[in-house]
Amino acid sequence: MLVFVAFFAAPFITIFATSLTRWNGFTEPRFVGFANYVRLFQSGEFLLSLRNLLYWYLIAATFHVALGVVVAFLIYHKYKGSRVIRTVYMIPEVVSMAAWAMIYRFIFNNQFGILNGFIRLFDSDFTLHWFYESPAAFWAVTMTWVFSSVYATLITYAELVSIPSELHDSARIDGASQWQTTLRIDLPMIRYSIGTCVILSTTARLGMFEQIYLTTKGGPGDDTMNIPLIIVKHISALNHGYANSAAATLVVLGVITMWLFSRVFRMNRSSE
Repeated sequence: MLVFVAFFAAPFITIFATSLTRWNGFTEPRFVGFANYVRLFQSGEFLLSLRNLLYWYLIAATFHVALGVVVAFLIYHKYKGSRVIRTVYMIPEVVSMAAWAMIYRFIFNNQFGILNGFIRLFDSDFTLHWFYESPAAFWAVTMTWVFSSVYATLITYAELVSIPSELHDSARIDGASQWQTTLRIDLPMIRYSIGTCVILSTTARLGMFEQIYLTTKGGPGDDTMNIPLIIVKHISALNHGYANSAAATLVVLGVITMWLFSRVFRMNRSSE
């Protein structure tokens, strides 16, 4: 509790308190009420950030997590090639997000990038500056993280191997196919794990910074803008009160996200 109060609760209280002030980080904060929040919610870059966040939420909660779950099932059922899949799929996890962002800058480079080079095999006139053109920039940033869902695989796989083998044996005796066993036994039994993966994946979209800052810096325009970029931008401009109003909003969005998906996956109820 002491660690929580010192390193989490106290900073949260400071963020919410100073978000109600005009403060440059050096002089005494001056109380301005909810003026920072009014300005934030009327800001075009903030509204675009919410739009981007909603799209990233949908992609993370569906394709991103689903990919991790599918790979977990492939490994769990020990299909041919599953060991190779496990090894190859895990390798990218040891590379930092900042390094991946720089790698993707070369992959999506218009002149010598692998992606455009492959497309030009079929269309020699193809030209696209992925990180600098709309709407391609949004999808280029999305692809820096959407295929890396190792944590979802690990969490789901750990839950799968904990399912009692007696359940599968009984299902086989009753004539259930593997597909029926997966739908009727495995998926309901790992509901908590999938819900946890969705929460982790969506809340990670709230804190994305390196992938965007090192590729698009929120552009073109504000097409890939998000709240962490707004926070850093206004801290750099010594507008700490406004930056902390964005940070406080980020915390609230995180809490709402956790509550919402906990309800969706009924994580407060026992397995049925």
